[in-house]
Formats: sequence, structure tokens, C-alpha cells
Amino acid sequence: MKIPSSETQEKMNNEAKSAYFDLPALDMSVAFPQATPASIFPSCTSDYYQFDDLLTSAEQALRMKVRNCMEKEVAPIMTKYWEKAEFPFEVVPKLGSLGIAGGTIKGYGCPGFSITANAIATAEVARVDASCSTFILVHSSLAMLTIALCGSEEQKQKYLPSLAELKTIACWGLTEPEYGSDASALMTTARKVDGGWILEGQKRWIGNSTFADLLVIFARNTTANQINGFIIKKDAPGLQATKIENKIGLRMVQNGDIVMKNVFVPDEDRLPGVNSFQDTSKVLAVSRVMVAWQPIGIAMGVYDMCHRYLKERKQFGAPLAAFQLNQQKLVEMLGNIQGILLVGWRLCKMYESGIMTPGHASLGKSWITSKARETVSLGRELLGGNGILADFLVAKAFCDLEPIYTYEGTYDINTLVTGREITGIASFKPAAPGQRSRL
Repeated sequence: MKIPSSETQEKMNNEAKSAYFDLPALDMSVAFPQATPASIFPSCTSDYYQFDDLLTSAEQALRMKVRNCMEKEVAPIMTKYWEKAEFPFEVVPKLGSLGIAGGTIKGYGCPGFSITANAIATAEVARVDASCSTFILVHSSLAMLTIALCGSEEQKQKYLPSLAELKTIACWGLTEPEYGSDASALMTTARKVDGGWILEGQKRWIGNSTFADLLVIFARNTTANQINGFIIKKDAPGLQATKIENKIGLRMVQNGDIVMKNVFVPDEDRLPGVNSFQDTSKVLAVSRVMVAWQPIGIAMGVYDMCHRYLKERKQFGAPLAAFQLNQQKLVEMLGNIQGILLVGWRLCKMYESGIMTPGHASLGKSWITSKARETVSLGRELLGGNGILADFLVAKAFCDLEPIYTYEGTYDINTLVTGREITGIASFKPAAPGQRSRL
């Protein structure tokens, strides 16, 4: 057998990909009449304890507005883009029209939601597609919120209105190749020069970074040895963002490696409210609550899909929903969802009352994500062979939960944040003999 040259193999692969992705969309419900695919999204059946009753009429209306947009505009195309690991730029204007970017920010064209309303919107986006929810979370609850909380009045007026309309897109760069959980030890530097700052360093896993118009970047001031924040334009000389390939989850999200070599940032684009790592905590307190609502939405979508699937798909002459083991798993999923919904709701109310602590937020994020992971795993079992197809949502959600389980603090790090709070002992860094461990 003659093996084609590497050039010929690459050409064959490219031709095969082109032929595959240029095919007209196949209606699976017609070709394989066993169940309806997620491109026709199922109705919501996962709010068993009528969580809607805890919401205001405005929050209920927002929930339905986001749900309708996601089901009609995003569900039909999400699998195609997820498979290709490409971002669906065509949906950005539709997401912008929802008016959810900017979340809790008041003024500057932002909606000024309560934390609860913002959480509801996050969950409804994630229920249909986790990648779209991560795109909005990075842009809104990290980058925009940093400008709103730590920026000057001039910076807010200059940048927030177009960001709120998604006419410009932002990313948020804290994590570095060598510093993930230990983000406070970041090595990117900011050196003061006449009229501005020179940034040098690297960032990794930065969502939206390959196409963002604005980059909110954190760097260590070489004089004060403290963390400062900066806004960098995408066309700044010396700035390069490269897509991270071969992810198994959140494939539509364009995570990037950022390299900064002698990047000049003018004084007017330094964020005056970031003067230490603790200043980022004001942002992370909100974003961690929002991240906790992503797995809530994902788990709801998976349950909704499984509920419909089990009633449509038949084996041994009966719907899969008729079998005891399947009902037991479905009910276990439903119970998990009611629990994480109520914990997420309580977390929002504690934040709004000013009594939420870092430990509360960390326990919420870690426990909710863990239970959602368990829920999606049960859904994977219920769908059998179809559970590994992205067409039926569950496989895609199964993979998308993995990065969410890790970002905004891994499960283990978040448990240690709560552990420190309830014991008074920090266990992040190993202690020298005879000394207590410290953060």
C-alpha cells in the first residue's frame, strides 16, 4: 500500500472537511426518526419547584426574553460551530439586542440588573449553549465590570457604552502560563515611562482574546511591586494573541495565549482603581457568582433534553421513560437541579444584602459545579449511544462543564477558600517546619 505524502494527506483532509461542512443541514429527526435533536430545543421542564415564583415580574420577563432568543437563534447553529471550534460571530448582534451585557453596571448604556437578574440571564444562555455564556461572562462580568469598578469616569464614558451594545468586545487577562491558581504571583510587568507604561509578559487561557477590541490586562508595577490594571487596544504594537487549539470543552470560546513585547499603554488607559491584587477581588466576587449560574443553566438544559428524549425514544416496545432505572436517574437529576437553583438564588440574595463572603461564593461555585457535573453524567448514561453525539446536547454539555469546573478557581482551590474561612487556617502554601501554613 502506497502511503500518500504529507502534503497529499493534508490536501485530502482539507477537501474532506470542506465537503463535510458545505453539506446542507441534515434534519436528523427525518433521517433517524428516534428523537428530536437539540437544534430544536426542548421546552423547560426542569423548574420543578417553580423557582419562577421567587423572581420579580421583571426577572421573569428577562428570563423568557433570553430563553426565547437562545432557543430560536442559537440552538439551531451551536453544534456546527462547536464541532468546528469556531466562534459564531453571526449571533453577536442578536445577543447584543438582549441588553444583558454590562449586567449589574448602572449607567453608561448598561442595564443595571440586580445580581439575581444577571444570574438568571447567565443561566438561560448557558442552558442552550455554555460557550455563548462564557463569551458574555468574560466580556461583561470580568472586563466591563473591571472598568466600571476600577476605571476613571473618562474611561467608563469612553468604553462602556459600545461594550454594552456588543459593538466592541473585551477580554480579561489575569492567568499566566506559570500562574493559574496562584494568580497573585503573576510575572507580567508594567514599567513607567514618559506618558505611559511598557508591558512585558504572557497571559494564557484568555477567552475572547483572539478577536477582542479591548484587553483588560493585569501586570506587576516594577516600582511599587503591586498589581495594576490596564486597557490595551487590539492593534497595539508588540501585542499578539494566538488561539489555543485542541480543547475538548467550550470549543466555540476562543481562548488565547497572549504575548506582550514592549507594549506601550498610555497613562489614560491605566485603571486607577487597581493598585493591588485585592482590588481584583471586587470583580471576582461578582464573576464567581455568575460562574456558579453557568452549571445551573447547563444542568437544566441537559435535563430538559433527557426528559424529551426518554419519552420519544423507544426500546423493547416501550418509551425509555417507562423503565424504572431511567426514571430513577431522571429524578436524581431533577433533585440536583432544584438544590443548585436554590443555593444559587440564596447566594445572589446574600450578595445583594451585603453579607456574602468569599467563602460563600467559593462554596457555591464548587458545590454547584460538582452537582451539575454529576447531573450531566447521569444524562450521558440515559442517552446511551446518542449520549456521545453533540447533536443531542448532552455530550457537548458533558465536555463544556469540564473547563467551568476548573476556571474561576478550581474545585479544590474554592473548597480551600471556604475551608480557610470556616477554620481560620489558610492551607494554600506548604508551611515550613514549625510554622502555620499561610496564603
